[in-house]
Amino acid sequence: MTTAVRAKATVKPGGLVEVRSDELPEGAIVDVIVLLEVPKTETAQMETAKPEETKPKGLVRFIGAAKGSFASVAEVDEYIRQERDSWDS
Repeated sequence: MTTAVRAKATVKPGGLVEVRSDELPEGAIVDVIVLLEVPKTETAQMETAKPEETKPKGLVRFIGAAKGSFASVAEVDEYIRQERDSWDS
């Protein structure tokens, strides 16, 4: 059974968040989810932002971004061709 405990906290220096509750038994294992409240001024700025700035970016932007990965099929073909040529040497 899962029980929820809701508490407000202030983030301390170093990003430290303390939660104290009589509902939390000592030694219990808990999952903590932190929801950050965005000040209204930031929310207003987000609402006036251009539509292209607020669109979520897709996973496509990661293609070819990692070290050792390929950005296109042509790069993969070239790499395989070079590997096959090195076998013949």
